[in-house]
Amino acid sequence: MTELRVVRAGTVPYEEAWARQREIHAARVAGEGPDTLLLLEHPSVYTAGRRTEPHERPFDGTPVVDVDRGGKITWHGPGQLVGYPIVALPDPVDVVAHVRRLEDALMQVCGSLGVETVRVDGRSGVWLPADAPGPDSRFRPERKIAAIGVRVARGVTMHGFALNCDPDLGAFGAIVPCGIADAGVTSLSAELGRDVPVAEVLDAVEAAMRRVLTLTPAV
Repeated sequence: MTELRVVRAGTVPYEEAWARQREIHAARVAGEGPDTLLLLEHPSVYTAGRRTEPHERPFDGTPVVDVDRGGKITWHGPGQLVGYPIVALPDPVDVVAHVRRLEDALMQVCGSLGVETVRVDGRSGVWLPADAPGPDSRFRPERKIAAIGVRVARGVTMHGFALNCDPDLGAFGAIVPCGIADAGVTSLSAELGRDVPVAEVLDAVEAAMRRVLTLTPAV
């Protein structure tokens, strides 16, 4: 991977963005287009990956879009930067390595803002560790700041990541996010105690993704 076209698409309804992914994916498989990264926001929507269980869906009957990515259910909406890398993976195809590259890029971005993140064994995405035990009654468990769910077909990726910048975290309260009941969800704004809009991280996310998706070293 040496070329990456980045499209900052603004706010796009989920179904429209999904259709656009499929079009770009088909062109990339056919060798008729470059590797592409879509960066955008969605209006509020719940999407469910193939492994979503019935009890993890919204309790109030809110509609859910069932999609063909891995993982379970999550929420997308304003204040969350969503990225869809549609890229050809090197041979032999290594999906786990692709996920790790996305995690690396997002961890770099969070760290540059002063939010130190970690990986959690057996769980994809970018996390903050649980608070240390102590007398503070506000103890917080491990909490996810960026979710990752991908699909690879014919060697080309679809779907991708969602970084919580300043979303309404209450939207996650109606589901079991990513099927994980014993952890929380957080955002850059919640961790830093100030508003961190999507616009503030766009440049950094694009630069970090260019590094990992074109397999070029950081400078």
